[in-house]
Amino acid sequence: MTTTTRPVAPRWRKSSYSAPNGGECVEWDPALVAVTGTIPVRDSKCPDGPVLMVSAAAFTRLVTLAKRADN
Repeated sequence: MTTTTRPVAPRWRKSSYSAPNGGECVEWDPALVAVTGTIPVRDSKCPDGPVLMVSAAAFTRLVTLAKRADN
């Protein structure tokens, strides 16, 4: 039996750490981790630009570092 997977288009969510004035905006799609095992991250100012795909563990470490830097 052959299984074919279809690409899933991300449903982008703006990070709660993004500035409300449109600067420093990061978007991600947490739902894709269940489908792909990775989390897509992009710069919302450049929606057609590159997408960084990170593992759930790496994303967790990234958020932890961002929270520490915020304190």
